Amino acid sequence: MTTGLLEAVRQRLAVSGTEPTPAGVAAALRAQGRLLGDAEVLGAARELRCELVGTGPLEPLLAEPAVTDVLVSAPDRVWVDRGTGLELSDVVFPDAAAVRRLAQRLAAVAGRRLDDARPWVDARLPDGTRMHAVLPPVAVGSTFLSLRVVRPRAFSLTELTAAGTVPPGGARLLGALVAARVSYLVSGGTGSGKTTLLSTLLGLVDERERIVLAEDSAELRPDHPHVVRLEARPANQEGAGLVTLRDLVRQALRMRPDRLVVGECRGEEVADLLAALNTGHEGGCGTVHANTAAAVPARLEALGTAAGLDRAALHSQLAAGLSVVVHLVRDPGGRRRVAEVHVLERGPDGLVRTLPALRWAPDGFRYERGWERLRRLIGSAP
Repeated sequence: MTTGLLEAVRQRLAVSGTEPTPAGVAAALRAQGRLLGDAEVLGAARELRCELVGTGPLEPLLAEPAVTDVLVSAPDRVWVDRGTGLELSDVVFPDAAAVRRLAQRLAAVAGRRLDDARPWVDARLPDGTRMHAVLPPVAVGSTFLSLRVVRPRAFSLTELTAAGTVPPGGARLLGALVAARVSYLVSGGTGSGKTTLLSTLLGLVDERERIVLAEDSAELRPDHPHVVRLEARPANQEGAGLVTLRDLVRQALRMRPDRLVVGECRGEEVADLLAALNTGHEGGCGTVHANTAAAVPARLEALGTAAGLDRAALHSQLAAGLSVVVHLVRDPGGRRRVAEVHVLERGPDGLVRTLPALRWAPDGFRYERGWERLRRLIGSAP
């Protein structure tokens, strides 16, 4: 499909006001006077429609069930993650301008602006896919486009065990953690599977309980009958209408949550979450970026400082409101797994530290020195 033909069809649809339906695209294609058979017209119409209203050449990749991320770093450098690390795909854009057009169209679909005056965007597409794009000259050489796929359903613990994310026997322990209404955080690096695991664990919550989600971008998809979802909103072009994650946490507390969930703690909202966990909201949870489970208290301390909490106050709230950290990593082969589970304890100096309780092994969790404390919390013996 040539760039000239695509542009001609685009112009005809714009002038005529025809919707880019399969029939509309096919009619515009035939109007170009090309001698094409029915099969060729259907194939070309499908390709053109993907370019006009879909994700263009990326559509087949995003449709694959195993794909989690699609990353475009140049017209001929489209990378895909199928759960085992990044692979270079065979998808190629005609030129850098085609990548830019796709990024700008996707941004417009999400109601966001992407141009020379605002050269980057972070948004959610109507189907839930997270997109991030950066235009040249901030992006050197070509528009950079990153798409994170949000699957319409959560995985079960059985599926995560089969995939190697949870070790054999680990499902029972994680299920006991949820059933005991223990407050916990899921930690890990970018792409380690935090949202996937949290969605799965929320699906284990008793169906009579009300889950209220507060997220910067709606990604959690728990398999649960009573979920209320709140999503933050950026300011418009005039700088008005901003709704922060901290605003959402405060609203969520007024919505009678049985389980308050903060999709990702990365700012001042950590103060409100810790306050909620200390005022009767048992079983609250969320995710946080951290290199290790042991680094989580320091990470929360840094976030709490931004919210105006001094060190002593934060550690006091942390000790009283949070009990467990479940940490995920990606191994050298790109596979995600629950590397360790830590419990929190307060030292003589008043500061909270983590204590290893479970560590991943191919044949099941290994029990560490914090296991007895975790066992008392969840009421589950090996």
